[in-house]
Amino acid sequence: MQRGARRAVFGRQWLHLLGLLVLLPGLAAMARLESVQEGTLWGWGTLTWFWLAAGIAVAHQSYVWLCWRLELHAKGLSRVLGERAFPLFAMGFALLGLSRVAVVVVLAVANQQTLPGPAWVGQGLAVLALGPALYLFYSVHRYFGFRRAFGADHFDPHYRSMPLVREGIFRYTSNGMYVYGFLILWVPGLWFGSAAAVAVALFNHLYIWVHYFATEKPDMDHIYGDPGPAERGVGQK
Repeated sequence: MQRGARRAVFGRQWLHLLGLLVLLPGLAAMARLESVQEGTLWGWGTLTWFWLAAGIAVAHQSYVWLCWRLELHAKGLSRVLGERAFPLFAMGFALLGLSRVAVVVVLAVANQQTLPGPAWVGQGLAVLALGPALYLFYSVHRYFGFRRAFGADHFDPHYRSMPLVREGIFRYTSNGMYVYGFLILWVPGLWFGSAAAVAVALFNHLYIWVHYFATEKPDMDHIYGDPGPAERGVGQK
């Protein structure tokens, strides 16, 4: 890989690292709370599920950064994998993304009934969070397409000439995935009343914005060439 391409692959990742250096100590402080430490499931204590959930989030966003940047600046995946590059990347993206949600659900079950207050309050908030999250995923499926949401414009120049999507939830926000999509991770903790799962949901929702500013926005600036498209976020590429 040429020096310029290597520098581009790691561009703004100092911000990614800085975000982790701020967020992980905060998560560790939450992990010391007694309410966060309560519970077990399938022989694993809550703290094991807690840190597994955080680890999958870091692995997911690091995977996306590395694959996107290698392909965008050096065709690093397609030169090796050819036409299979994007399908294989998308498979890894989906597996990590689904695992990210699944482990938060397991964590919430292991640590349930540790949030203060009546259960119906948390369950009501869970329903309120679920609505816009489901509408976001419907809008991606109906108007946008998951290939494009997974970052197909990093692999295929055809996607770079597609118009902005202004239908569904994208009528109201240009950053639907970051604002509404990650509400899905709040639902398990609120529904089961889990302090640990709520803490991990907060970490995830803050950490995805680190991905936006460290990886996606610079990539959109590079691909589309002006700040407007760069502010589209996932769902507006």
